[in-house]
Amino acid sequence: MASCDHNRSPITRIFVSYLVLVLVSSSLAPVVLSISTDHPVQSNQTFRSAQELLKLKRIRTHLTRINKPPLKTIQSPDGDLIDCVHSHHQPAFDHPLLQGQKPQDPPERPQGHNPRNRVSESFQLWTLSGDSCPEGTIPIRRTREDDVLRANSIRRFGRKLAKPVMRDSSSSDHEHAVGYVTGEQYYGAKASLNVWSPKVADRYEFSLSQIWVISGSFGDDLNTIEAGWQVSPELYGDNYPRFFTYWTSDAYQTTGCYNLLCSGFVQTNNKIAIGAAISPTSSYDGGQFDISLLIWKDPNHGNWWLEFGSGLLVGYWPSELFSHLREHANMIQYGGEVVNTSPSGSHTSTQMGSGHFADEGFGKASYFRNLQVVDWDNSLIPLSNLRVLADHPNCYDIQGGINSVWGNYFYYGGPGNNEKCP
Repeated sequence: MASCDHNRSPITRIFVSYLVLVLVSSSLAPVVLSISTDHPVQSNQTFRSAQELLKLKRIRTHLTRINKPPLKTIQSPDGDLIDCVHSHHQPAFDHPLLQGQKPQDPPERPQGHNPRNRVSESFQLWTLSGDSCPEGTIPIRRTREDDVLRANSIRRFGRKLAKPVMRDSSSSDHEHAVGYVTGEQYYGAKASLNVWSPKVADRYEFSLSQIWVISGSFGDDLNTIEAGWQVSPELYGDNYPRFFTYWTSDAYQTTGCYNLLCSGFVQTNNKIAIGAAISPTSSYDGGQFDISLLIWKDPNHGNWWLEFGSGLLVGYWPSELFSHLREHANMIQYGGEVVNTSPSGSHTSTQMGSGHFADEGFGKASYFRNLQVVDWDNSLIPLSNLRVLADHPNCYDIQGGINSVWGNYFYYGGPGNNEKCP
């Protein structure tokens, strides 16, 4: 080869070298391209699977923290698992300010509280089998991986994602139709409200009806206590109306949660599962099913207690959770709230209440009746200055009234998207 190469002219040798270079380059090119395209995909897949594994690990750690070891588990017809947990092992006592405590004894009811028409204790689906949690335990709806995965993040799971209160809500995706009182010192609130199964159009929307006990400004120091019923596909994975509680001491930023999904609310009742589905519900132009809720501050210990129906104490929000509510509330609010994500650029068709406007009246529209507040003397008194407000009255509206049977009352609700609703 060497002798032959020497016999070629310089031009021939240059041409042969160029030809060899082209052939070598063309044969290498596909290999180089193959490496550069395959490597990032493999890296991304590895990174993504590692991320998913880490997320699942965090979720399971979180579930271990909030799902306490049960003494007994009850299967609900709607698919829920209800765990009967020793009352002193409940999530509330994981709170740094509540560690080492035990549930307190019931306080004295407000004066003027005359229980009537005791509600059946079988108003939740999980109780229909006749099974129940033993004395000394509380029923807790078990949280599963799917519940947490539906949330935007573990940190936001079980929390409201915005400032869902009436003030300054015109610029929010939370819309309200509410009655409210303000300007005094309030130590509790009571009302009866009928339960419906409103249609919720998007999994990231909800529809609820509740009582708010509010104190502080509408800035970062807002304190609220809330209880009522809600339909929330994101939180519960279905469209059943469910009994719920909520609290926050910093305007929904980092404190508080729904139900028992964080440490805070102390449950004392073994017959009610907070977050469990309510049955029966009201039907349009048919039977009406309503529930009574009473929230009041224990004059002796300062805790805010919740009673369901006539005489069923659910539990309490410890005063240690709050700043302004350690003293009193400065606003009470009753009514409905909907999240409007504006799907496809138009107003949501998520219903509030029955999905019908207030002027349709009894049997068709949703209502709150027998509205009362608790005064400084731990007495239930009628409202004297009820105001009503609807953020978007063409979508959801409200009409108030007063009579000798229902006292202060209002009808409220609506269908959301319609020809008049923008």
